[in-house]
Amino acid sequence: MWDLLDPYSYEFFVKGVVAATLAGALCGLVGVFIVLRGMSYIGHGLSHAIFGGFAACSVVGANYYLGAGAWGLGSALAINAISRSRRIGADAAIGVVTTASFALGVAMISIWGSRGASFDAALFGSILGISRTDLWVLTGVTVLTVAVVVLRYRALLFTTFDPEVADASGVKVARTDALLMLVLSLSILTTLNVIGVTLVAATLVIPAVVARMLTNSFTHMLVLSTVVGALCGFVGMNLSYHLDVPSGTTIVLTGAALFLLVLAATGGRRLSRTARSAPAPVRPEETVSLP
Repeated sequence: MWDLLDPYSYEFFVKGVVAATLAGALCGLVGVFIVLRGMSYIGHGLSHAIFGGFAACSVVGANYYLGAGAWGLGSALAINAISRSRRIGADAAIGVVTTASFALGVAMISIWGSRGASFDAALFGSILGISRTDLWVLTGVTVLTVAVVVLRYRALLFTTFDPEVADASGVKVARTDALLMLVLSLSILTTLNVIGVTLVAATLVIPAVVARMLTNSFTHMLVLSTVVGALCGFVGMNLSYHLDVPSGTTIVLTGAALFLLVLAATGGRRLSRTARSAPAPVRPEETVSLP
């Protein structure tokens, strides 16, 4: 028992556990909208796009959060705008914009070198090197995301399931989509230090998919996904210390193990049904329930 509590005597580990738990909860909450919109790939792609901003900030010595945040938001809005074209799907738009941004980032660092944060830290995460400032920023983004979901719940719900019905009902679909992309960009940006570019997509998708298999209620899915994400962050961080494995890896593997457990328990019935059919439109007079 004391061996399990031993790492909590180190300040860096306590900060790491708080960061991992917050990051997991944040990604779990945002991931619900991404998964239900059928845009699971955007988490992986946008993390690579933000790396382009990270590289630009490293080259010129600019503030990481401001530079990479603006770059990520621009990439997200570009993806959203391109995917509205009938000739280009969302997956193609994500592939073009994000891979080009990532390649540009690698090229910039190769040519001019890095003056800022570590290249490896951005790619694979460096949770034990997280500062108090990073924790405050992560907390602020988490609070902002919760506020956006609560205050814009109805608009986000409508645009997630049926943008055309939402538009006819008076919801500003383009503005709501832009707000979601902003929240997603900030979430990825603030969790890169915890998870890293290569694994952050999994923390967005796995908790939402697990929650989807456990409930048909949209509201319950939001809560469950947030709790699952936080749990994976907390457990994964503790396993990281005792197994001497990178924290991002153990957090994702914890989520994957939970996914397999739930999949075995439910027989994958709800998940397979979701994959085969799109969600039915949710209208204002209907209950908030998933098919």
